[in-house]
Amino acid sequence: MADLHDLTALEQAQGIRSGELSPVELTEHYLARIERLDDTLGAFLTRTPDLARKQATDAESEATAARREGRELPPLHGVPVPVKDLNQVAGVRCTMGSRALADHVPTVDDHVVGKLRTGGTILLGKTNTPEFGLPCYTENELAPPARTPWDLARSAGGSSGGAAAAVAAGLAPVAQATDGGGSIRIPASVCGLFGIKPSRGRISGGPLLHDISGLATSGPLARTVADAATLLDVLAGAMPGDPFAAPALPTGETFAEHARRDPGRLRIACLTEAPVPGTEVHADCRTATTDTAALLTGLGHEVEELSLPADDGILLAFTRVWSVLAASRPVPPEGEELLMPLTRYLRDRGAEVSGTDFARSMYAFRMLSQSLADGLMPPGGYDVILSPTLAAPPAEVGALRNDADPQAEFAAIGAFSPFTALYNATGQPAVNVPVQWNAEGLPIGVMLAGRYGDEATLIALSAQLEQARPWAGRTPSMW
Repeated sequence: MADLHDLTALEQAQGIRSGELSPVELTEHYLARIERLDDTLGAFLTRTPDLARKQATDAESEATAARREGRELPPLHGVPVPVKDLNQVAGVRCTMGSRALADHVPTVDDHVVGKLRTGGTILLGKTNTPEFGLPCYTENELAPPARTPWDLARSAGGSSGGAAAAVAAGLAPVAQATDGGGSIRIPASVCGLFGIKPSRGRISGGPLLHDISGLATSGPLARTVADAATLLDVLAGAMPGDPFAAPALPTGETFAEHARRDPGRLRIACLTEAPVPGTEVHADCRTATTDTAALLTGLGHEVEELSLPADDGILLAFTRVWSVLAASRPVPPEGEELLMPLTRYLRDRGAEVSGTDFARSMYAFRMLSQSLADGLMPPGGYDVILSPTLAAPPAEVGALRNDADPQAEFAAIGAFSPFTALYNATGQPAVNVPVQWNAEGLPIGVMLAGRYGDEATLIALSAQLEQARPWAGRTPSMW
């Protein structure tokens, strides 16, 4: 007989709607798994069992009333969805992975949290993140490092490493995460999950910590395409004051429906060389990409090889903007000395960026977006770009961190993840698809990117890949 965590989020939600499954029972199941496994896994920074139990009780009462009255429930009503600790939940500690904010308790929900509350989901806790989400691993000075359950000696990636570890190890069915330079797709790749970085403006970043650069967004991590698409439906929607708003789906459509649609015959560009000068791509990552290209060809799509010119200018622009964002994080004066070396390095560098250089960097992003829109993916051009998600297999815990030389660490981070930040700069949607594992049994993700506002095509294509080569039934030994 299957355990509750073997069920997909949609199966759990259906069981709750029918009365065959209790939100209280489901929540207790996950809380017990967290208690038993998380000290090893490092998925959570803060656990919220009391809040989770109260929300589960309320969700059960609401589900009972809905059945009696014949009302529809939100698609993930009663399903646990942890929140990354970069996002604020009123009354729950929010550290942003930093000792400087170890005791910070916000009084206001982020909009994504409000949408999760309205959707009837259950908060198991706040998932682990590196300090301010700056590196692509999840190690801080508040909690154990987040580890991929496929090999506990290796990092779960970052900055949404805690969220990915939780879902991949069966401590949560799905998770909210964020992505400013690859922070959903990187941990999805190393943890064997499907993750969506939505289009800029698809999900609100307000009301307090808007990312003025447009690099960062929330998004879903899940074991299946349909689960991720459904969580995207829950999170999506602009809010008053948002600086960006992605084009809405046609009235009545949902992203979840696109997980059940045929994508049609698509024209796909295959990119295997990194667009960052001097970056080597590991053979496992190349093989995963070329094998996926062959699979797509077999499914009837037109796949063509593509190379993009390596561009130091975009790397410089991203580094400047990333540093300014680091310098803008809210740190109390007495907390500066508590910051980690990489954070201090980036904040110092960001403080030296002039307003003119920041504006030039943002302009470089806009020109990159325009060149892709005009030259690579116009009507009649490519529908999707396929590439490796990462340039190397999952890294060992501590392998990318270098407290003695944070400048070298930042360079190593860029060499590990040279493909992902491109789509944060352009605002295009991109997903990690877990169709490949290497000879060591480690997941090796591939990335699909689409036109701005067109998550629907990526979801439909990913679901087609999932049907052709199912991955959700493949689980790590600690499952």
